[in-house]
Amino acid sequence: MNKRIRLLSGKSFMMLYALALLAGCVTYTDLPAGTVLQIAASPPASAVVERQTDSLPPLAPEPAPPADYQIGPGDLITISVYGHPELGSPASTGGAASALQSRPSGNRVDENGAVRLPLIGSVPLAGLTAAKAEEKLRSAYQPLIKEPWISVEVIEHRSRPLYLFGSFKKSGVFYLDRPLTLLQGIALADGIDGSAGLRSARLTRQGKVLPVDIYELLANGDQRQNVWLRAGDAIYLPDKSVEQVFIFGAVNKAGQVPMINGQLSLAQAIAASTPLSTGFDFTRVRIIRSLSPTKGELLVVDFDKTMRGQAPPFMLVNGDIIYLPRTSLGSWNDAIAEILPSLSAISAILQPYVSIKFLSQ
Repeated sequence: MNKRIRLLSGKSFMMLYALALLAGCVTYTDLPAGTVLQIAASPPASAVVERQTDSLPPLAPEPAPPADYQIGPGDLITISVYGHPELGSPASTGGAASALQSRPSGNRVDENGAVRLPLIGSVPLAGLTAAKAEEKLRSAYQPLIKEPWISVEVIEHRSRPLYLFGSFKKSGVFYLDRPLTLLQGIALADGIDGSAGLRSARLTRQGKVLPVDIYELLANGDQRQNVWLRAGDAIYLPDKSVEQVFIFGAVNKAGQVPMINGQLSLAQAIAASTPLSTGFDFTRVRIIRSLSPTKGELLVVDFDKTMRGQAPPFMLVNGDIIYLPRTSLGSWNDAIAEILPSLSAISAILQPYVSIKFLSQ
């Protein structure tokens, strides 16, 4: 059975009236006041007029890193020269009671990857295993000592940092003292806080977000995501209680719009950003949606249909990027070209898919 409803009555009228005040002169002269439309009992059509899905290829599998630790800047090592304690690492100082427990305090590898030793001076050891470092030091002392016997041990691993930030139970800087996978690295933090938004979690390397889906790894055991970690990697778990969208284009207040209890409609986001009084196109609103670090959607929404009551409210999800064009745009490439400077300015808080897809080049 068909129902007859007044288009500009009740909540629909109030929403349109509020947007009209914010946008200046938003009028629909082709629908005079009092217009009555016949709307079928079935749900109205979606406001989405175009939808493109996109998947990013995962990282190529890598062989396991060498098992033997390689010395690097910042490491603390002990060097022992048998029969010549004065040539090795300095012994720690202490009173008579601690003399029996005295042990070498070690040599700190400097920023150039070298250590300074008596008689032979600065010796570069960075990139060598303990066994290779022993060989190099034996060669260095050979002209001074007959058949020198030397041992090297790494007692503090400080050259290969791993940064764990966000909703971990124990966040901070950790160090890779052996080859570790992503899962093993996360385990260093003693677990994940209940507020962690795993679908937005990211692994960053050399300033770029990698196409690694931490949610799939932890929730579904997808071992393709369990990549080997490297020195300097950062794992970030955002707080899912802080949800927001971003809006740019023909608006007076571009930028972040917080979600309310995890909910926000396109109409609310546009109203909060205050559209320009003139010069915008409600029929081709662009939305970039991040589903995971490796999956996303490009949506074109006819917001005009929602305003006319021909489509239900379009609900946003955390991290959506909304672009209200000033004029009709031809392609997504045109839209991205206009949005890109704004995305670059807020790259640190964008969803992983967006960072990888548009900012990693």
